[in-house]
Amino acid sequence: MELLGQRLRDQRMQHRGFFLLALLALLALTSAVAKKKDKVKKGSLGSECSEWTWGPCIPSSKDCGMGFREGTCGAQTQRIHCKVPCNWKKEFGADCKYKFENWGSCDGSTGTRARQGTLKKARYNAQCQETIRVTKPCTSKTKAKTKAKKGKGKD
Repeated sequence: MELLGQRLRDQRMQHRGFFLLALLALLALTSAVAKKKDKVKKGSLGSECSEWTWGPCIPSSKDCGMGFREGTCGAQTQRIHCKVPCNWKKEFGADCKYKFENWGSCDGSTGTRARQGTLKKARYNAQCQETIRVTKPCTSKTKAKTKAKKGKGKD
């Protein structure tokens, strides 16, 4: 009977030891993840620099999606994760945000419509134009109607 009691106590000690070991491993893992996140933050708290200059977001593959942005402050450099939207306008960059007017009427001589945008926000100290003008081809109303009818006739 005493031998059985001794085995139970030994098992409990092993369970406690395993539990403490797992707890320490979890703490170490969360600490490592927190340190990694601090390194990636722009202008981290431990940094003496306050005037970071950030470059454009450069996608890792193709011309949109996840990528990196490099920043410098004095002799320090950092790279942070960023994302270039896949519907961005390359002419004025993904870091320049504009408020646009409604599209103008169709110019018959060029076959385009135009609208103007005023700068709303420049992210990461991007060099942005105050106002921009964008154009797109005119679409005829008959073309839009035929596209709508195209899907209806199939039974």
